[in-house]
Amino acid sequence: MKRVYDVIRREVSIWRKRPVYMVGSICVMIVCSLFYLTFFQEGVPSDLPIGVVDYDNSSLSRNFIQQLDATQLGEVRQYPDFESARDDMERGVITSVCVLPHDMYADVLGQRQPEFTFYVNTLYFLGGSLAYKDILTMINLTAGAVQRETLRAQGVNEHAIMGKLRPVDIDIHMPVNPTMNYGSYLANMMLPGVLEMIIIILVIYSLGTELKYGTSRNLMSMTDGHITPAVGGKLILYTGLFTMIAFALMFLLYGWMHFPLEGSIWWMLLDAFLLVLASESIGVFIIGCVPVLRFALSIGALFSVMAFSMTGFTLPVEAMPAGIQGLAEIFPLRHYYQFYVHEGMLATGFAGSYQEIIHLLVFLFLPFTVLPRLRNAYVKQNYPRK
Repeated sequence: MKRVYDVIRREVSIWRKRPVYMVGSICVMIVCSLFYLTFFQEGVPSDLPIGVVDYDNSSLSRNFIQQLDATQLGEVRQYPDFESARDDMERGVITSVCVLPHDMYADVLGQRQPEFTFYVNTLYFLGGSLAYKDILTMINLTAGAVQRETLRAQGVNEHAIMGKLRPVDIDIHMPVNPTMNYGSYLANMMLPGVLEMIIIILVIYSLGTELKYGTSRNLMSMTDGHITPAVGGKLILYTGLFTMIAFALMFLLYGWMHFPLEGSIWWMLLDAFLLVLASESIGVFIIGCVPVLRFALSIGALFSVMAFSMTGFTLPVEAMPAGIQGLAEIFPLRHYYQFYVHEGMLATGFAGSYQEIIHLLVFLFLPFTVLPRLRNAYVKQNYPRK
């Protein structure tokens, strides 16, 4: 314990001399939290610019434009011709273009099918998808309104009209996210993912700088050549720091921001703590396998970025190829997300989350497989420093 205490005092001294540790952890996490939480403060995107070219100029087309502009998602910008609208869409000024054809109202009255044409810029995936959904919904509503007026003119009662227009009534319930808040599922995973990245990179940097600056022998002399107290003493401080950040993040998301949480906040705190330990283990494992700072940092950054795609909160892992599904299991963020699904959304408690607890605890054994190699690198310093 005296060896560990000496290493802790040494690490505190290093923190005082190098503010990169505080800036790279607390400050980066604060900036990312402010960015993501303010970016999604409206819940869902609104006022997406949608271009409309009205070649009909009838009461029906004007009503369609008004209704489209009145929706939460859409903000209509009218253009005199398709060429100017297309030019703005290619420059990213608008997300989509809807063209209302000539004689649209006359075709409706004559029971001919007018063709609505709309173009969506899917380079902006979210904006294009939402604009497509908004336009398609308004077109279907307009078609239903025209058909309803026709049936009314024929003397059909309202109940029968609704039976013809909507023979199957859909009753949608979203118990976990009833307001369709994009922030509640994107920020929920993006911020823990950023935290995981910070942990892995800073742990690699802390252990790798001992080799880069040639101070590893001094560290080993403080522990009489034992690598376990050397690494353990350094990680105790980081565990305390990152655990405080993780707990603050949990209270920020589920306390102050009131993101949906069906289960207990205590289980989510446990999930966050296990994510911290697993991420530190990954960092030690990487620098132990590749005891060269620049290479280890590159691998750690790549691993952390891949975790966002492999987690499954945007694209389900079950929809990925079988090999990728197996690869997803090596990322702690994947198991953090699975834990959140069982506890945060379904409130299953220990019965539903114990497997993810076991998976996260397995990561803690990784450092022990590379400690002998790391000790050898610390003592001999026979690896390139640049």
